[in-house]
Amino acid sequence: MFGGIEAGGTKFVCAVGEESGTMKDRIEIPTTFPEETIAEVISFFKQYSIKGIGIGSFGPIDVNHDSSNYGYITSTPKTKWKNFPFVQTFQDAFGVPIGFNTDVNAAALGEATLGAAKGLDSCLYITVGTGIGAGAIVHGKVLQGLSHPEMGHTYVRRHPKDSYLGKCPYHQDCLEGLAAGPAIEERWGNKGIHLKHKEEVWELEGYYLAQALMQYILILSPKKIILGGGVMKQEKIFPSIYKNLKELLNDYISFPEMSTDIENYIVGPGLGDNAGVIGSFILAKEALEIE
Repeated sequence: MFGGIEAGGTKFVCAVGEESGTMKDRIEIPTTFPEETIAEVISFFKQYSIKGIGIGSFGPIDVNHDSSNYGYITSTPKTKWKNFPFVQTFQDAFGVPIGFNTDVNAAALGEATLGAAKGLDSCLYITVGTGIGAGAIVHGKVLQGLSHPEMGHTYVRRHPKDSYLGKCPYHQDCLEGLAAGPAIEERWGNKGIHLKHKEEVWELEGYYLAQALMQYILILSPKKIILGGGVMKQEKIFPSIYKNLKELLNDYISFPEMSTDIENYIVGPGLGDNAGVIGSFILAKEALEIE
């Protein structure tokens, strides 16, 4: 049995189960500060005999095994978590192999293995919530170069009627700064869940997300795009994305997925809210095999 952690900006989803997706237990713990949150996570896993732990974490994180800071959360906007030694902490607590990657890469792995992209050798998983991040599977493997992708911080063209300055503490009006949950709340004066009937909110959201998807499609050409996270539970965003993306691409790409089948190409998670934690089980299994 494996332990899986999806460490998000709002909450940690922790579960025990198998890489097949079967779960024995699952809990959610608020993301506060390391001393408090991690103590609860360790207490949960101590109840079980686990042979490995997979961690999918908010970032940026250090995923370079040759780095002295491997396994750390690094320059995150969540200042209390900067330079937190995530992997070392759990190795010290459990003495088992630890798989470590971003939360979105873990979710992409879960969706490619058991979810909406099952059977495909490439996909893109994007979460839109407290932040915006994306993970990619290319030729059946998680995409990684010098580090992991940070697609949520690419720049998009500002809507002509949008005067909101942006929320990102690093880049102000990057995609995350304009379209993540905190930006929606600050721009419109209320949380997204209370704005579901305000059409202009979701039209603007689709306007920005479609621009980002256009860039990702042109660069990576994924075989499936999966959009998750709390903001994407507002289903009105999807039609806005489809409309804006078609206009942006302007028939430059002639794949059927871009014209007649876009609703089946850009979808919600097949694993629902468990994509990240199930992907973390797979990270744990891979770590055990390497050990």
